[in-house]
Amino acid sequence: MSKCRFATLEVAYLGHVISAEGVKADPEKLQAVEDWPFPTSLKALRGFLGLTGYYRQFIKGYGSLAAPLTNLLKKDQFVWSEEAKEAFQNLKRAVTQPPVLTLPDFFLPFTIEGDASGSAIGAVLMQKKKTNSVLQ
Repeated sequence: MSKCRFATLEVAYLGHVISAEGVKADPEKLQAVEDWPFPTSLKALRGFLGLTGYYRQFIKGYGSLAAPLTNLLKKDQFVWSEEAKEAFQNLKRAVTQPPVLTLPDFFLPFTIEGDASGSAIGAVLMQKKKTNSVLQ
């Protein structure tokens, strides 16, 4: 019974908060991203990308934002530069200010908006011009 909640307006579940408003990232997890220091090792960079990657569905263009950091994961490529520092800050900013994804209504039609570039591809699933999910 200690884990049961009745007549509540929102529920925290697996790093997300679900309410009538929609699905949003858990503020406690976002604070962990906000507090993450600049990675000084490959292991720390992997940890940061793993944490932010969990919320990639909320972030438009996540793949493009993370690409400079992902490139540092290649063998003998971990060199922290100004470009990496800027990508780290941009990704951190994007992840800590995510939108609220609306819950789908399966009785309404869906619209898929897609976009691609030389380094990334993405799509957004929408209903009534509101985002339900971001695919990358």
